[in-house]
Amino acid sequence: MKLKYFIPFIVAIVAMFAISCSEDNEPTYLDGLHVSDSYVSISEEGDTVEIQICADEDWHITCCDTCEIFNHDHMQKGKPSGYLEWLDIDKTSGQAGTHIVKFSAAKYTGGRSAEVFLVCGDKVQHINIIQGLSTIIPATCKEVLDGPDSKTYRVTGTCTSIANTTYGNWYINDGTGEVYIYGTLDEKGATKNFLSLGIEVGDIITVEGPKTTYNGTVELVDVTVVNIQKSLIKVDSVKVGDVVTDTIPATGGYASAYLSCKGSGVSVEIPNEAREWLSIISITAGSNPVVLFKATENIGGDRSTTVVFKTSQSGVDYTSEMTINQVGQIVECSISDFIAAPVGETQYRITGIITNVAKADYGNVYIRDYSGEVYVYGIGAKGDFAKLGLKEGDIVTLVGKRGVHNDTPQMTGGKYETHKSVVPVSIAQFLTMPDGADTYYMVSGNIVSIEKPDYGNCYITDGTNNLCVYGCYPGWGAKGDYRKGLFAEKEIKIGDNLTVIGPKTTYGTTIEVNGGIYFSHTPANFTTK
Repeated sequence: MKLKYFIPFIVAIVAMFAISCSEDNEPTYLDGLHVSDSYVSISEEGDTVEIQICADEDWHITCCDTCEIFNHDHMQKGKPSGYLEWLDIDKTSGQAGTHIVKFSAAKYTGGRSAEVFLVCGDKVQHINIIQGLSTIIPATCKEVLDGPDSKTYRVTGTCTSIANTTYGNWYINDGTGEVYIYGTLDEKGATKNFLSLGIEVGDIITVEGPKTTYNGTVELVDVTVVNIQKSLIKVDSVKVGDVVTDTIPATGGYASAYLSCKGSGVSVEIPNEAREWLSIISITAGSNPVVLFKATENIGGDRSTTVVFKTSQSGVDYTSEMTINQVGQIVECSISDFIAAPVGETQYRITGIITNVAKADYGNVYIRDYSGEVYVYGIGAKGDFAKLGLKEGDIVTLVGKRGVHNDTPQMTGGKYETHKSVVPVSIAQFLTMPDGADTYYMVSGNIVSIEKPDYGNCYITDGTNNLCVYGCYPGWGAKGDYRKGLFAEKEIKIGDNLTVIGPKTTYGTTIEVNGGIYFSHTPANFTTK
């Protein structure tokens, strides 16, 4: 075919393609992406509705509102990731060309709606789906918690806490239960403008929004605020002595809450679990009352509680809240006692040898003493571990809380206090080091004799030099009988390669690792493949 005929032929083909994508149902247009209808209406009796898609490159449908909508990895099992169970989409991806996509739903009374995104390159087309007529009926928080997903509810309750002030994530409680609000629209229906609404803890709010359940948490998503009834009671400030703070020292003391109140009288609720250490001394009258609290001496770990202030007017209760904190004593304990402790705010001090570095950037490590081993989820901030010069084998003292992850105990929020830097050396190098109790060495060798198996007294060799290990104990901090039994427990025997940590001393003419701490061993018959 000659060029002068070929070019018009191509133009004609393109024109035919454009016509085929635009003849039906007055489609919605984006350059290179056309849909016959961006609004899909499914009857209450259940139905299947088709739309036509014309795309000039590969496309996919997604609805994930917690991730990038352009991410193909979020597609799974033919449905948009995380999407509502009530909606079926027969085809969620395709190549360039014309395609029919079917949206189906079973019978449903009461009305529900959804939105999906048709993504083609850098183009995004919104497709709205509605089934039946969406009716909004006032509901209690309990009815929301017990009700079906995708239904829109109107709820009135008190704002009990605010988790995010950009998107407007907060909790609403009406006395029957508490629901998480995930996203709040401003007066113009825009997102990320929560602060413009002026919502505070204690305000009585009426909201409307659809329900969803995410990882077991019931949420009302991107709610519209119908009404805000400002609380008639507010905490203006909290002082301990003359200092503006909500934290009482471990020795005990007083905290004063300064309030503004437009209601009739003030009552205070202290949670039952805090009444043993926190009490009310006095409440002054008037529109600016002051509530004086007293905390007893704290011999445990850090503790805190949330106090609720109430007032009423015309039969309506209004509330405000404040948190009172008290620092505690640090509980020094063995690692086994730390593991046995309950999860909570108490601060514990533990010391042990770093046996494994899981993530050096964050200081995620395992430490072990004579009684056990525990995972430490972070030492300080990112990079602190390297700045401190910490490494495997070092003896470190940390302070942190007892936490848990996947039923496994761990220390969270670990704070560095001190450490002994352990120097790795060969037996030949160890023999030349100066004596001293302050420097710890890590040294390895094959066991050539065992003199006192209960205490782990033995000799190790590198093939040329022998070294006396005067005691090989199960871990840091072992005393008395806790020093005994390591060799029997771990079945350590002559010929095994043993790694110990300890200072160098000389007894007569014998150079020793004095009070060696077990680090690891490799059985003599151990082989690798």
